[in-house]
Amino acid sequence: MGVGVGVRVRVGVPVRVGVRLAVRVDVRVGSGVNVGVGVGGTGQPEGIDAIAICTGLWSRENAMKAGVDIPIWPCEHFYLLTNPVEGISGNLPTLSDHDSHLYIRDDSGGLLIGCFEPSGKAINPEQIGENFAFQLLPEDWDHFEPMLNNALHRLPCLADAEVRMLLNGPESFTPDGSFLLGESAETRGLFLGCGMNSVGIATGGGAGMALAHCILNGHTPTDLHEVDPKRYPACFSSVEALTARVPEILGKHYAISFPGMQFQSARDLRKTPLHQRWVEHQAHFGQFYGWERPLYFGKQNEPVLTFDRPDWFDQVGAEVEIAHRHAAIFDQSTFGKIRVEGRDAESFLNRVCANDMTRSTGSAVYTAMLNQRGGFESDLTALRLGPQDYRLYVGTSAIKRDIAWLHRHLEPNQQVSINDETEAFSVLGLMGPDSAKIAHRLGATDLNDLAYFQHCPAEIGGVPVEAARLSYVGEAGWELTCAANQALALFDALLNAGARPAGIFAQTSMRIEKQFLAYGHDLDTDTNPFQAGLGFAIDWDSNFIGKQALLPLRDNEPKTRMVTIVLDDPQAMPLGNEPVYLDGSIIGQTTSAAFGYRIGKPVAIAQIETSPALPLADLAVEVDIARSKFSGTISLTSAYDPKGQRMRSY
Repeated sequence: MGVGVGVRVRVGVPVRVGVRLAVRVDVRVGSGVNVGVGVGGTGQPEGIDAIAICTGLWSRENAMKAGVDIPIWPCEHFYLLTNPVEGISGNLPTLSDHDSHLYIRDDSGGLLIGCFEPSGKAINPEQIGENFAFQLLPEDWDHFEPMLNNALHRLPCLADAEVRMLLNGPESFTPDGSFLLGESAETRGLFLGCGMNSVGIATGGGAGMALAHCILNGHTPTDLHEVDPKRYPACFSSVEALTARVPEILGKHYAISFPGMQFQSARDLRKTPLHQRWVEHQAHFGQFYGWERPLYFGKQNEPVLTFDRPDWFDQVGAEVEIAHRHAAIFDQSTFGKIRVEGRDAESFLNRVCANDMTRSTGSAVYTAMLNQRGGFESDLTALRLGPQDYRLYVGTSAIKRDIAWLHRHLEPNQQVSINDETEAFSVLGLMGPDSAKIAHRLGATDLNDLAYFQHCPAEIGGVPVEAARLSYVGEAGWELTCAANQALALFDALLNAGARPAGIFAQTSMRIEKQFLAYGHDLDTDTNPFQAGLGFAIDWDSNFIGKQALLPLRDNEPKTRMVTIVLDDPQAMPLGNEPVYLDGSIIGQTTSAAFGYRIGKPVAIAQIETSPALPLADLAVEVDIARSKFSGTISLTSAYDPKGQRMRSY
């Protein structure tokens, strides 16, 4: 564990990174590919094209030398070994008792009792030292005693077993319990394969294959956004945040991931300008990319998590009703905001975006950024602010990934600047049929004349805004962008004029009813626009990235496509990623799901296999939810307001 391991691969144009490796052993693993292992030393070998940091708990320090900030921190990890125990012979199955946080297996005729205790012990890497190899940390019987008592309850024979030793070794953990695999955002040619969260042996073969594929081909063999190193904000890399979070991550290793589960540690790292207002409205917060975002309002007690109808069901329903019948305020301030400007901004965006970005000032454009295989790297909305000026609105957790993608596709001598404006601006969504009345009351009557997917400067309640006629929930309204320091004034004006706050759970329910797709759920790097039903957002006159991959698919029916499934039983609780059955065979899976309050039934978006002999429209299917099958009907359009009339008229 104390040896720094790196991988050196010659794959093309040399890229220099600041990792210091000296000793290298070349191993031939294929035609023209050299994999090297470096340990210690100084100096940078010449001609290195790619380096992979796979150095366990030392990866954070090594990555810093290359200008890359990764959130990894070690915890102490305990397991006990006994002398031989009567009846233990040969290889026995591993016993996992997740309720007691234990795993138990045979070891040389005795037993090994390991644990992922509810609250682990973080340890500073400096205490471990640089030369910690094949060593152990000190025993801590007081810390291990509760787990030993659990083991004695599960296996009473342990009471008579002789203890051989209590082992304690460091293991690295990340803030979300998933490892890091892929190229870093900050430094080209630097790849990460670390932060394994105690599953390094179990996942090593597949992870190693995927990392090698990523180095050689520029992408993983399948979409792996859950382990993309670019998924973390900088705030998670602080020592304070890591030492608070990783003990909880260790403790969640055997925990049940209930819907709505939120980590309790390392909270309040990032707050929107409206945070105090949300506290006053009794928001229940969730953490997204470090931000505290309201999940729902009117919270009275800590919710009891369950796979059945959740505690917050009625609160979310009330917020949907506000947006559907009156006017709701959605805080979208955490969405990434990227300013792209300069003489070549238009031509640059026409190459990285699939839709036509040559629009007049005042236009809003929904578009995808595709990879060379035609899959989604991102979906976004762009506002054209001027002849050489755009602002891109991307997903909350996509900002680092999308900025890296844009920078890496800038061509030499292009005059384009790319800047992150996320924290400089707030965005409030004012949505619902009363939005027009509220705009009139606040002196912004002209907004009612704004066409759908257009934007303009305005003043609402004395606050300058950029108002875009858009809707992510299927109700009429605007997304209002203002300076972050004026968000409170804008919110108070909207509130006093009759609007009420609504949270992410309400927004999610409404966007699923409208079959509005979300990256990371319905869209990913393996999904193309035809499968997603978004072929309309392609400008075939542009030479955009991914065009050559899409051209052969243009006139053919996609092998799968996104549909909506409305379930018959209002008590069904789909969550997403459930199998969809037809006549006993799986034909697809759900990607997003929620209760549809406006239609009064559960609803899911699903990716379904297509066949000329099997029309999907109105097809009766079954969705397997925790091994119970619920009947439903496929719709090729959205479950709510399929023609989109509600969001286009007042």
